[in-house]
Amino acid sequence: MTTAVPPLPGSTQPEEQRIDVLVVGAGPVGLFAAFQAGVLGLSCVLVDALDRPGGQCTELYPEKPIYDIPALVSCTAQELVDRLMAQCEPFNYPILCGRRAETIETLDGEHGQRFRVTTSGGDMFNCAAVLITAGNGAFAPQRVALPEAAALEGHHLHYAVRDTARFAGKRVMIAGGGDSALDWALALRKVAARVSLVHRREGFRAADATVAEMRAAVSAGQMDFVLGMLARLDSTPEGALTGVAVRGCEGEVVVPCDELIALYGLVSEPGPIANWGLEMRAGRIVVETTAYETSRPGVFAAGDIALYPNKQKLILSGFHEVAMALRRAYRYAYPDKTLVHTHSSNDTGLQTKLHVLAG
Repeated sequence: MTTAVPPLPGSTQPEEQRIDVLVVGAGPVGLFAAFQAGVLGLSCVLVDALDRPGGQCTELYPEKPIYDIPALVSCTAQELVDRLMAQCEPFNYPILCGRRAETIETLDGEHGQRFRVTTSGGDMFNCAAVLITAGNGAFAPQRVALPEAAALEGHHLHYAVRDTARFAGKRVMIAGGGDSALDWALALRKVAARVSLVHRREGFRAADATVAEMRAAVSAGQMDFVLGMLARLDSTPEGALTGVAVRGCEGEVVVPCDELIALYGLVSEPGPIANWGLEMRAGRIVVETTAYETSRPGVFAAGDIALYPNKQKLILSGFHEVAMALRRAYRYAYPDKTLVHTHSSNDTGLQTKLHVLAG
């Protein structure tokens, strides 16, 4: 599958793309939806607000073990994402990352209604159906709640690491206690002048092996650990960060640093989808359970964002939901055709696409 990032500011407006199904959300359920779309012969594009596929599995707990995926005794969250990416790769559907689905408009076409969906990246899609697999909604980083933070964001205060070279030779503080915080603290200690990890408590929400490696690095003098909470950000009149005050049980200490990376995780919100005219309850989209269609015909929801009686927030439930939704979506894309069910073991055309048979 191809992955893209938003166009540069000032780039020309792209032409409207005509596809069968737009999948909003590229977490595990969205990735399986892309595979199912390929199986059914539906053209498909995925969009996701995050900068890479995988959703919560990649951003929040990549090393978390998962035990309830059929036929897999266990795998990590990231391994599951990697397997799903490999499964749908033969169809080569684009995954447009760093985009939020913004608006939806109903179009009257010669063969029935369609939708025009725009994204924050300026994309326009003309599609027969929309499948929302946005998990708990659109994600945004949890920001530093200090009055000095806003002026430093994007310059010396970061919520992701996109270029390790930026931190070469710098004094870097990383705030957080999850896998991302510890992983980046360990990685950047090799390029930064000094790395300090700050967390409010001694316990961490990270893999045991990673915690052990971090403690060993601290004991060896390769990096520092500061126990406490961010209290103040100090900077020059020109806006350069000089230090961070950390408040702990024994008082306040100022740690000199040039760059602060806050990795507190993500917070979710429905985002623009809340304005799409869908029936929603407590941030989730109400669907019926024959095809997981929303109150707006042609728009479907699956995965954690979908709500119906006895809903189970399980990845395997989302897999079933997208399979059913896309079979109904096929009717919107090809109203004059009949979808004939074929077992994959008997579908030589599908096997060729999946490189099971030599094409």
